Amino acid sequence: MEGASCNLKQFTKLKAMTYLLNNPFHLFLFSFISLWLCIWIGGYGLSWKHKSQERTMQDFQSIQTATLTLLSLIIGFTFSMSIARYDLRKGLEEAEANALGTLYMRAEILPEKNKDSIQKNLRLYAQERVNYYSTPDSSSLQKINAVIGKAQNDLWSEILPFVKNRATPTNALLMSGMNEVENSLGDTTAAWKNRIPTVAWMLLGIIAICSNLLIGFNSKNFKNDRIFFLFFPFVVATSFYLIAEIDSPRGGIITVEPENLQRLISSWSN
Repeated sequence: MEGASCNLKQFTKLKAMTYLLNNPFHLFLFSFISLWLCIWIGGYGLSWKHKSQERTMQDFQSIQTATLTLLSLIIGFTFSMSIARYDLRKGLEEAEANALGTLYMRAEILPEKNKDSIQKNLRLYAQERVNYYSTPDSSSLQKINAVIGKAQNDLWSEILPFVKNRATPTNALLMSGMNEVENSLGDTTAAWKNRIPTVAWMLLGIIAICSNLLIGFNSKNFKNDRIFFLFFPFVVATSFYLIAEIDSPRGGIITVEPENLQRLISSWSN
């Protein structure tokens, strides 16, 4: 029973963490309030310990400087991780559009009946991929993925019998094009699931908490400068917000737009 209760608590914490990382603005609010409370605790709750320890406080400055430097380095490192993941998702969207366009053109070598059926399924498939990129609602993804899976099965059921019955180099290109579409889908799905590790976020949060505690602890006139001490939590929380925005595929306003897929669908309509 104790083990089950522990697992339930861990699951709840993980779910709360996932919710914050998928909702960057909520992460900003939570971070800002939490970090300001840390400065408040450091300024009010711990300041009594060093009123008569000026020499100790001089040594303390080096600890605070080192902690703030470490915080800035980890924020920069985490930001670069989010940028790399965003660029990967954007590049794979282009690769997916190229794979679909190639298969659509290779279908022209087929007899009219097979060509029309395959190209119709490709148009449906491409539109559902656009919906996958564009929808902010993760709950509707199951329906979208089901339609994509059905379109894939229909494409394979059209291509495989034709290639088996007519094993020519030209038809092999058709098979290769379908493989490229399949591989691009797998790469894109993996890239959208590849997020900044939760452990990295936890480490970033711990160092940010320590930094704000140290700033409050080192302040000599916290009561009179409380408004001024809002700036550092605001800056750090804004950094968290920007990192989460770029890292979250569909939770924020910075998303990968399916521009190449939309342009491809438009070219098919002309």
